[in-house]
Amino acid sequence: MRRFVDEFRSAWRGELQPAPAMSVGFGVLCLALATLVRWGLAHIRPDIFFTPYFPAVVFVAAFGGPRYGIATSIAGGALGMLLEFGAGPSDGAKLVLLALYLVACGLVIWGISHYRAIAAKQREIAKRLIEEEQYRKLVVDELQHRLKNKTSTIHAVLHQVLYDRPDVWATIDHRIRALATADDLIAKVDGRGCDLKDLLVSELGPYGHVRFELNGGPLFLPAKLAVSLALIFHELATNAAKYGAFSSPCGYLQVRWTEQDGRLKLAWDESEGPPIETVGDPGFGTKLLKAALSAFDGTSETSFLKTGIHCTMQCRIPPS
Repeated sequence: MRRFVDEFRSAWRGELQPAPAMSVGFGVLCLALATLVRWGLAHIRPDIFFTPYFPAVVFVAAFGGPRYGIATSIAGGALGMLLEFGAGPSDGAKLVLLALYLVACGLVIWGISHYRAIAAKQREIAKRLIEEEQYRKLVVDELQHRLKNKTSTIHAVLHQVLYDRPDVWATIDHRIRALATADDLIAKVDGRGCDLKDLLVSELGPYGHVRFELNGGPLFLPAKLAVSLALIFHELATNAAKYGAFSSPCGYLQVRWTEQDGRLKLAWDESEGPPIETVGDPGFGTKLLKAALSAFDGTSETSFLKTGIHCTMQCRIPPS
C-alpha cells in the first residue's frame, strides 16, 4: 500500500509516468466522482450535463498525460449525453453544449501537455545542475585536501631545514598556521570566504575569550580579503602577546568594525598592557600592515600608546 501511495505521489508531481492501470483507475474514479456531483447538482440545475466532468479531465490529464485526458473527456461527454437526471434541453442544444465542452477540454489538455513538457525539461536541467554541483564540490574538496596536505608538507620541510635556526622558525611557524586557519574557515563555506567575526575568534581565541571584545555585525569577507586580514590579525595578536595587552595579566583588547558603502572600517584598541618605552625599527608586521590592504584600496594607521597599540584600517570589500 505504501509503495502504491509513493508511486501515486511521484506520478502526481510529474516525476514518473504512472502505470496504465493506475492512470485508468484514477480516470474511472474521477469520472465516478464527477457523475456523483452531477447527480447532486441535478436537483438544482437539471440542465448541467458536462460541467462536472471538466475538473475530472483536468486532473486525469495532469496525472496520466494527454492520452488519458482525451479518453476522460470523451467518456465524460458520453456520460453527459446518455445519463438523464432530470428534464433537459433538446438534443440540438445538448450537441452544442457537447461541442463547447470538447473544445474546452481540448484546449485544457493541450495546455497541460505543454506544461508537463516544460516541467519535465526543467527537472532534467535541475538534475543535471545538481550532478554538476556535486561533481564541482567533489573537485573543490579534493583540491582543498591537496592544498592542506601541501601546506602541512611545506610546514614540515621548513621545520626540518630551520631546525638549527629556532629564531627564524618561530617567525615563520605562526604565520603558516595563520594561513592554514584562514584556509579552513574559507573551506567551511565552500571556498567563498568567511565571516569577519569567525576570523577574529580563530586568531584571538587561543589567548582567552575573556581577554577581548568584538563589536560589529555579521560581515562576510571574500576569500582574498579574508586571507590578507588573517595575516594582519595574526601579526597584531602576536605583537599583543609579546609586547601588548595579552602580555599583561589585566590586558584587554577591543575590536570594532563597521561597513558602509562597500568599505570596511576596523579599529584595534589595546588597553591595560605594559608601558611601551621605545618603538623599534619597522619590522615585517609593520610592513605587512601597510602593504596587505593596498590591493583593496585600503590603508592602515598605527599609534603606539602607553598601554598598547591603537590601529585603524579601512578597505574596499570586493564582491563575493
